[in-house]
Amino acid sequence: MLIAFFVNDMEREHPNYTTTVLAFAAVQRGHRVCYLTPSDFALRDDDTLSVHARFAPTTKSRTHETFFAAMANVVDVTETIDVAEIDVLMLRSDPSLDSQAMPWAADIGILFGREAAKRGVLVVNDPDSLGRAINKLYFQSFPEEVRAETLITRKADDVKAFAKAHKGNIILKPLQGSGGSGVFKLDGKSKSNLNQMIEAIERDGYIIAQAYVPAAAHGDIRMFLMNGRPLMIGDKYAALRRVASKDDIRSNIHAGGSAEAVTIGKTELKVAELIRPKLIADGMFLVGIDIVGDKILEVNVFSPGNLQRCSLLAGVNFAVPVLESIERKLEIAKDFSGGFNNRELASL
Repeated sequence: MLIAFFVNDMEREHPNYTTTVLAFAAVQRGHRVCYLTPSDFALRDDDTLSVHARFAPTTKSRTHETFFAAMANVVDVTETIDVAEIDVLMLRSDPSLDSQAMPWAADIGILFGREAAKRGVLVVNDPDSLGRAINKLYFQSFPEEVRAETLITRKADDVKAFAKAHKGNIILKPLQGSGGSGVFKLDGKSKSNLNQMIEAIERDGYIIAQAYVPAAAHGDIRMFLMNGRPLMIGDKYAALRRVASKDDIRSNIHAGGSAEAVTIGKTELKVAELIRPKLIADGMFLVGIDIVGDKILEVNVFSPGNLQRCSLLAGVNFAVPVLESIERKLEIAKDFSGGFNNRELASL
């Protein structure tokens, strides 16, 4: 089969990104792989949809690092194909990365993902649902039991009242964004900076204020869910604990946080089970959730990262069951021709 990976751009990819390890695993299993970016679609006057694709070299690489190095040689080498030739389109871009510098590109994967699905391509995660999840407001659609108390506003007085109600212990972040960008913690030491925090976030849009969860002092747990359930091999979960550096509240790895092995227990499994129905109903095939205590702080449905670190910590390759699940979906689509729409098939 041919799997296309849609990314923000080739220059911002990395050897250890989840996209890379999934693409490498696909090649190792004998599949063809190509990469697409926001500039690579062409809707023709006969209503055919073409893409300018960068194909992975046919020579097999021994590691995902050498695979990535080989892909660097074809960054500027594209082949035009009909999108119907693609079996699976994995939308792996982060819209927030393009929202400022290239706003036209932010939802291109969603828009053309819908068109690809109309033409028989399996698109994961489901583009219609991703369209509703393009900002953190999607998070509010999950059960209240798993969410920290949250306020979304652009008014400074609202934020100040929320902070007072929570004794000055809150987290502030932008409604749109990812990777820990623009995240502030308000406490007794920083309360005099509240106005500056509000201004820093408000100039770019809405503000999210969340009640601080004390367990966050010990970091958060990034756990992968596939088809609505924890991604596992045997008794090992695709999960890790992310711990912030001493001088930063953000536990995101690329923001200075560190990764540690973690034991998944009843609390984390209960959280995952509570959000499972929503993820399945929305066709969210592969998702990363960030858990603190018995609360979820984030649900990353666009480009969840750290799959490679999870694999290293567990001593297994979590990319394998992801590819196996995709292969099974195509078998189901063949056996039940037209029996499932894209959203249903994406999370089967």
